[in-house]
Amino acid sequence: MEQVDDWRSQRRRILEKAKRIIVKVGSAVLTTDRGLDERVVNRLADQIAALHDRGLEIVLVTSGAVAAGRYVLGPGSGTGCMVHKQAASAVGQSRLMHSYDEAFGRYGKITAQVLLTKDDLRSRERFLNARNTMCRLLDWRVIPVVNENDTVAVQELKLKFGDNDVLSAMVANLVGADVIINLTSAEGVYDDNPLENPGANFVPCIENIAEINLQSMCRGKTGAGTGGMLSKLMAARRASRIGVPTLIVSGRQNFVLERVFNLEELGTWIAPTQKMLSGRKFWLAYHLDPVGTIIVDEGAARALTVKGKSLLAAGIIEVEGNFGMGALVRIVSSGGETLGVGLCNFKASELRRIRGLTSVEIEGVLGPCPHQEVVHRDNLVLDNAL
Repeated sequence: MEQVDDWRSQRRRILEKAKRIIVKVGSAVLTTDRGLDERVVNRLADQIAALHDRGLEIVLVTSGAVAAGRYVLGPGSGTGCMVHKQAASAVGQSRLMHSYDEAFGRYGKITAQVLLTKDDLRSRERFLNARNTMCRLLDWRVIPVVNENDTVAVQELKLKFGDNDVLSAMVANLVGADVIINLTSAEGVYDDNPLENPGANFVPCIENIAEINLQSMCRGKTGAGTGGMLSKLMAARRASRIGVPTLIVSGRQNFVLERVFNLEELGTWIAPTQKMLSGRKFWLAYHLDPVGTIIVDEGAARALTVKGKSLLAAGIIEVEGNFGMGALVRIVSSGGETLGVGLCNFKASELRRIRGLTSVEIEGVLGPCPHQEVVHRDNLVLDNAL
């Protein structure tokens, strides 16, 4: 019973003190087979405006552009090839933003459209520019309405854990949010897919999301968007690593946001981890893409995962890819298990020459080297932190 009281007290404390909020709403909540549901948009704006009047700073991360465009363009649009989806997004985005502008305007609220891609958050300069812009908008009491720039971002539409769930975690890091409220079509998280297992149990709190096998818990996904519960939990795990909790709750309940901030117990609370990633390691793990792979033997795998050591050349079996010094690489065990990612101190061509060698032997091949470690532990993020 003490454990239950602990997470409930934590939830109450965070929601009472929260100042900067990310509200994420997906296509399954916003749209029907007739495109955008204007009633949902208006109800959402009503609730966010009420919270805004209480002094909260709110960033709205929204899906729905592709679905809105698909309805306007008619059958066959927004489905099939990537170009169709991008074109549907271009048509739908303006209509989506127009709906939000009108809905928030009724309450005297100013909105700002912010379209982001992974490249915007991968580049340090563009990341800082985006942060400065977002923070200035919040200082001006503007409500940023954020979406992925699907029209140009091919990769985002194809992401394995796509949709805007991941984006909500990235924006939380961008603006230093206190909590993410993820509005979905489900009431929260279940221990199995309730569509396939009627006996699935509701989960009111996930205290350590890093220890849960999310793939086995979440079978299936919603049809309107590209995400689903797996996407939401993956995003929540990312947010938890920087100390930001997530509440997954039904966006179809009446006055759900106001009820949440009036401390009514709704949805599934996903607690922040106690062992947080530094901002630098979060950047490595989530903003960059690995450009090569290093395969290591059992001894090296154990040294990395159990002993917290750096990766040395002696434990390397194989090198895949053609990358330069300082590149982000994926580290994989001989059995094919991803162990983590890290910044490599050598070129791929150099690693192929020194794999399996001791630090002393390396100098005989490459000459004096500034680094003995292939990947230093300070530049390494293990898979259990991803």
